[in-house]
Formats: sequence, structure tokens, C-alpha cells
Amino acid sequence: MTMTHERRKTRRIQVGSVPVGGGAPVSVQSMTTTKTADVEGTLAQVYALAGAGADIVRITCNEVEAAQGLAEIVPRSPVPIIADIHYQYRLALAAIEAGVHGLRLNPGNIRKEDQIKTVAREAGDRGLPIRVGVNAGSLDKDLLERYGSPVPEALVESALVEIRYLEEVDFSDIKVSVKHSNVPSMIESYRLLADSVDYPLHLGVTEAGPPPAGLIKSVAGIGTLLSEGIGDTIRFSLTADPVEEAKAGRQLLEFLGLRERKGLDLIACPSCGRAEVDVIDVATKAQQALEAANLPIQVAVMGCVVNGPGEAREADIGIAAGRGRGHLFIKGQVVRVVPEDEMVQALLEEARKLVEEGLEARLAHAEANAAEIAAAERLQLIEIQGDANRAAERRAKVAEVARSE
Repeated sequence: MTMTHERRKTRRIQVGSVPVGGGAPVSVQSMTTTKTADVEGTLAQVYALAGAGADIVRITCNEVEAAQGLAEIVPRSPVPIIADIHYQYRLALAAIEAGVHGLRLNPGNIRKEDQIKTVAREAGDRGLPIRVGVNAGSLDKDLLERYGSPVPEALVESALVEIRYLEEVDFSDIKVSVKHSNVPSMIESYRLLADSVDYPLHLGVTEAGPPPAGLIKSVAGIGTLLSEGIGDTIRFSLTADPVEEAKAGRQLLEFLGLRERKGLDLIACPSCGRAEVDVIDVATKAQQALEAANLPIQVAVMGCVVNGPGEAREADIGIAAGRGRGHLFIKGQVVRVVPEDEMVQALLEEARKLVEEGLEARLAHAEANAAEIAAAERLQLIEIQGDANRAAERRAKVAEVARSE
């Protein structure tokens, strides 16, 4: 299937490993709903979102503890992380220090020109993009008073003012959104914006609500614009499990012929100091074997048993590496412990059985004491390696940046 319209030509920016704009594939975004200070819970949701099709994940940075959490989350995330910033520009600086791959700034509540430019300079020094995220529900009060309501013209003007601030400090790694909860207003806002700038656009119907109405609104707004060639990255803003957002976004792009359909959904950690194996090599071999078997499941390949099963607990099946052995898990529950050189083969065998027999049957066939053996090996690895991700050091540095005058 091909699009009716050619895609709008835009500049290209880079969000971590994901290109946005400039003819790159339209990417899917979602946002975590956990407290960012809950590092393990947030990471588990990030992995679930990646497994469901999210290319980029946005995480709120609304307090010092959240920025500290990002310092631990970012190096362990399988996808680029965007920090969502409101009101406090210093938290944007703290998020940059935490290592995020980009920022979302809301012109409606960070309004001081000098603060915006300070953030832009810091982001520019680190090569990080900024999304100018205009939202009808938090529009600049002066614009709201002048226009009387959040009409498309007001949203676009808000975006253009913010873009000008960024451009005045030679910052151009920009993407833009003008989200509205009213679908026709959302569509018109983006059409006006597309005629005004050549930056990549992030599409979304804000506050779309729960499914099915939220899905219908999102498809109506985002799908209309994509069919016109407008849009470089998308998010379904649903009152639901964010995994549903990622799935819906991915499906929409596939249905429009903007992304390839795929049966296997393999995710892998980016590796860290804890990794006991070559994650890239294991993931590559696992993907080749599983794709050849044409198994339509979500599979996770994790570099260590310390974090792997918990972070990827939403995957149908996965393998995490220990010292000389691999922990095979289904929905986060360890069911087998196998020698390292048998990891890929064991994963393939168990994946086939999972597809044929179903989840409950395979969990019922978990090896005796597998979970206890895995827990003991996990503790042993922590004692040997210590804090390989330097969590305490990173958290302290982020807090220092956020609290400094």
C-alpha cells in the first residue's frame, strides 16, 4: 500500500538512535505512567512499550527525584528517552545531565525567554533535540486572551515564538507539536504549522480519552494528516495502559503502509557494565533463528540476570545472561536455567512450545527450583560486580545540577 500524498519534506533530527524527519520512517512514541523515581517500575514499562512498538519513550521529569531516576533509567533503556519538562527549567538542565536523548518543553508554562535560551544552549552543546510542545489545554495566557480561545492560529503562533527563541541561539534540532483535543482544530493547527516551518512534526490528539473513543479520535486526527503526507512521529494519547498507545500507533503506521509489518517483535537491552555476554551477538542470532521460525511473539534478549527478567517482564519470552548460564523467562517468570552456549537454542525451543501450547501450559512446565536458582545467581552477580551503573554517583550529580542557583 502506498500513501495518497507524498510525505512533506522536513529537516532531519536525531533522537538518540532514531532519526526523525527528512524521509526517515514515521516513529511511534508513548509516555510512561509510573513515578520516575521508581526506577525499576519505570524501566519495566519502558521495555513493555518498546516490545509493543514504541521507538521513543517520554518520561516525566517533574522533581529532583525524577531527574535522579532518569540518570539510572537512560543507560538501561532499549529506546531513546525524552524528558517531559513543565514549569521548572532547571529540571531540563538536570535531565540533560542525566543523559536523556531529548527534551519536550511546553511554551505555555516555561515562558521566560532567558530560561528557554539557557536550556537550548545546554541541549545544543550535548547535541540533543528539543520538541516545542504546544498544547491547547495549557496555552500561553496572553495568547489565550488575545485570541479568545485556543484556536489553531493561537497554537501555531505559540510554536513560532518558541522556535524563534531557539533559533536566536543557533539551535535548530527542533521538532514541533500543536496538539488539541478537538480533532478538526488539531488537523487545522498542523496544516497551518506545516505551511509555516520545515521542522519535523510530532502528531497527536491530546487528551483523547479512553478507548474506543480515544482510539477513534486519534486515528481520525493522526491518520488524516499522515494520509496528507504531514507528520514525522506520532503518539496516541489514551486514558489507558500506555502499551495500548504504542500498539495502536504501530498498527496505524502499518495499515497506512508507512511501516513494515513484522511477526517477530524482538527487543534487547543496550548492554551495560553488568553484561556477561555479547548482547549484540546473542540478539542477532536469536532474531535470525526466531524469524526463520516465523513466530509472532515478543522476545527479549537481556545482557544480565540482575535487571533483565524484571525490566522485560511484559515480553512473552526472553533470556537473560548470568555467569556462564542463561535464565529463560516467560512473562518475567524464570522457567529454565541453561548453559550459556545453549541460550539461543533453548530460547527457540521454548518459544515454539509457547506458541503451540500457550502461556499457562508453559508456565506449568517450569523446571523445579529454576526461580530459586536464578534468584541466588542474581544476588551472587550483584555481590561480585557491585553497582556497575554508578547509580549513586549519577543521582548525586543530577541533584546537584537541579538544586544549584
